Amino acid sequence: MNEKNNSRPMERNIAMELVRVTESAAMSAARYLGRGDKILVDASAVNAMRNVLGFVRMDGIVVIGEGEKDEAPMLFIGEKIGDGTEPKVDIAVDPIDGTTLTARGLPGAISVVALSARGTMHCPRNFVYMNKIAVGAEARDSIDINAPVAENLKNIAAAKKKKVSEITVVVLDRPRHETLLRDIRNAGARVKLITDGDISAAIEAALPETDVDVLMGVGGTPEGVLSAAAILCTGGAIQCKAWPRDEKERADAVTRGEDIEKVYKTNDLINSDDVFFAATGVSSGALLRGVRYFSGGAQTQSIAMRGRSGTMRWVDARHNFEKLEKLDIEKYVKERKWAHS
Repeated sequence: MNEKNNSRPMERNIAMELVRVTESAAMSAARYLGRGDKILVDASAVNAMRNVLGFVRMDGIVVIGEGEKDEAPMLFIGEKIGDGTEPKVDIAVDPIDGTTLTARGLPGAISVVALSARGTMHCPRNFVYMNKIAVGAEARDSIDINAPVAENLKNIAAAKKKKVSEITVVVLDRPRHETLLRDIRNAGARVKLITDGDISAAIEAALPETDVDVLMGVGGTPEGVLSAAAILCTGGAIQCKAWPRDEKERADAVTRGEDIEKVYKTNDLINSDDVFFAATGVSSGALLRGVRYFSGGAQTQSIAMRGRSGTMRWVDARHNFEKLEKLDIEKYVKERKWAHS
């Protein structure tokens, strides 16, 4: 359970420090692009991300991570991260959103980290999947996850001063979306199908001047919370609702007394504007360019966001591996001296 948030507002823009975290994970995982090994991709990103997060000046607790402690060696839920100094924060990570994309050499994989003030990040963990609808600032007051698809699309189009036929809906390409896709097409809207990576797709839907207007459909619950962090920074909105995978999961939820009809809005998932988000491209996609290696280094592209200011930065970086390795050694020595002092 999250602690009550009694901390002062965070004045430091930690988003830029988080970019270093996602850059490290992306560069590590991208070495295995197209090699067909999802486990290797994920393990490499997790190791790199955990290493860099350990140097960030914060007192962090992982709220969304790689699983519970007995299932994951690091970045597990409840793990303490950072150097232990202020600010106190909740952390959500997805070292690779799109491990399958990376393993298969397909576009659109990203590395993601979000954090918010302690006690403000909430993940409905009792459900693996949630139905989602996400939009940018223009249409934030025009969505209702309980409304028919056609009604949502009509309202989104009106808010964006477009025709429904000019609205593009991004949807995960899954058999469970057969009815959703039929409803979208019958309403006259355009469809962009993706094989994986609904965090990236949700961000696209929330950003102005992209080719996506709205995300619809069922995806992972943790990904919904990470998406909410980014969407809050853009001024957009997301709504989510539990999606039991079968009747047993539904019955178990009812037995536990859970409200499976509850609609989780942006502020139900991230209850603060003291939130920071960073993502780096692993394989090139619509949102971010992927890692490109050159002799002795690599180039990356990232996005950094801050909730309180609404600032979004695109960060193009060039990394020198020889100098980075030297810095890592110096940090290791410093840490060892501190641990034994």
